[in-house]
Amino acid sequence: MATLFSHIDFGPGKAKKKNKKKVAMARDITNLPYRACVGVALFNAAGLVFVGKRRTDKMGAGHEGGYAWQMPQGGIDPGEDPLQAALRELYEETNIRSVELIAEAPDWYRYELPLEVMGRALKGRYRGQTQKWFAFRFTGDEAEINVHAPGGGVHRPEFGDWRWDRLENLPGMIVPFKRGVYEKVVTAFAPYGMRG
Repeated sequence: MATLFSHIDFGPGKAKKKNKKKVAMARDITNLPYRACVGVALFNAAGLVFVGKRRTDKMGAGHEGGYAWQMPQGGIDPGEDPLQAALRELYEETNIRSVELIAEAPDWYRYELPLEVMGRALKGRYRGQTQKWFAFRFTGDEAEINVHAPGGGVHRPEFGDWRWDRLENLPGMIVPFKRGVYEKVVTAFAPYGMRG
């Protein structure tokens, strides 16, 4: 009976079509650049780090598992110095200006977007991000922090909530495709975090 259908060509199945599309997309992304960004590890006096919970409407693919918490980060404008970009992004996302620089990560850290979000994330123009991370000490009063009306109320909120947490906890809070970067940030800035 099995040979009865041997002459019929059913064509490629849905799974094969999806795999071909992923392979083609994988080839295409090698031509895409990485977006230059900055990231901020903001430490309070106790050695805890600021983390913001992304607003539900700002959460893209990969956040389904509850990975909504992250440190402030954002793109570098053309001609902008990375340190200035870090200070600007911090203000635009948290309203914070009272900081002092305590460290700069020794390298640029990079992550690739997973194929399932490619084309949607970062407007489909980048294959991922390359990030320069800075560690700052918060020197102000917590009343300065305003994630609901950041940047003096001029910028659209990225975060719906925030808290202080231990630096070593952060890799478990971030979307899996960014976890490698967060592990490097933890290693780079471990001396400034809470001990014990």
